[in-house]
Amino acid sequence: MKAAVFHKPGSPLTIEDVGISKPGPREVLVRTVAVGMCHSDLHIVDGMLPYPGPLVLGHEAAGIVEAVGSDVRTVKPGDHVVTCLSVYCGHCAHCLTGQMTLCESPETQRGAKEESRLSYLQKPIPQFVNLSSYAEQMLVHEHALVAIRRDMPLDRAALIGCAVTTGAGAAINTSGVRPGDTVAVIGCGGIGLSAINGAALAGAGRIIAIDMVDSKLELSKTFGATDVINPKNGDPVQQVLELTKGGVQHAIECIGLKQTAEQAFAMLTRGGSATIVGVIKPGIKLELDPLALLQGQRRIQGSRMGSNRFPVDIPMLVDFYMQGRLKLDEMISQRIKLEQINEGFDELRRGELARSVIVFDQ
Repeated sequence: MKAAVFHKPGSPLTIEDVGISKPGPREVLVRTVAVGMCHSDLHIVDGMLPYPGPLVLGHEAAGIVEAVGSDVRTVKPGDHVVTCLSVYCGHCAHCLTGQMTLCESPETQRGAKEESRLSYLQKPIPQFVNLSSYAEQMLVHEHALVAIRRDMPLDRAALIGCAVTTGAGAAINTSGVRPGDTVAVIGCGGIGLSAINGAALAGAGRIIAIDMVDSKLELSKTFGATDVINPKNGDPVQQVLELTKGGVQHAIECIGLKQTAEQAFAMLTRGGSATIVGVIKPGIKLELDPLALLQGQRRIQGSRMGSNRFPVDIPMLVDFYMQGRLKLDEMISQRIKLEQINEGFDELRRGELARSVIVFDQ
């Protein structure tokens, strides 16, 4: 199959032939239809997150099931599916207590003595976050995907596999936004826009979008933002405090910078929570006001993939889209071919677009 191969940081990805195995007992072979381009992949391409090559990146995908293993019970050939990197075993302590995104069971991957799912130049290569979706096909554990209704457009469904599940989930699941709450979202890329949409779905009374790009702020209003702030016009924390007369109950950081993470905590009202979604460079330490933490009972927390229960959440989000309540069409800035993937990464670096989606020929 054709795939975009990452070799080393700073070098463009190359379109090459990559070998793919046949489904094992609990594995599913999927023909990739669409895959979104995410900053998590860019962090590896640019060397911020160290990862050895060669490697096939990509993790935000939708496709059609081509074949299933003998023990697969959740999907069948012909099903339309969305993948999710938070693959789960289903019976560890995390899974049984509803924290499926924290599952670390190795049984969802092939063992060291088994044939690798992917190979390059006839040598085994690792699979990126259980998916490796910048390719014409994916071979995954059955708990790395979920079937969806067939009238859902797959180029839009792909976004639900990461950006939407992560952003909307950060608001609904991790932050626990309730009707009437006040929310600030820092960063209006794909994940930030999804967090805004998720806060709106949860019934937030006021949603403040914060970004340096005016066009993204304007777009955020379509997703549910009631107020917008551009840090170019002054300290965003001070702007939020003045706008809300004391701070927000929930701040969701979707960029991944020390400064913005600290700002998220600083703009909280008493009892508020700051949820960090953006990937901060390893080794960076955050500085927080201890009095605000203790006396104000403010909290700071991480959110992995929106604390999702994706077999339930993804079909629900698909329904929200079909009802017109989840905005996906507006999030797609451009559709490109796999051969244009390096151009897509250039757009990610510029930070001017919401989401680029790679669409495979059908």
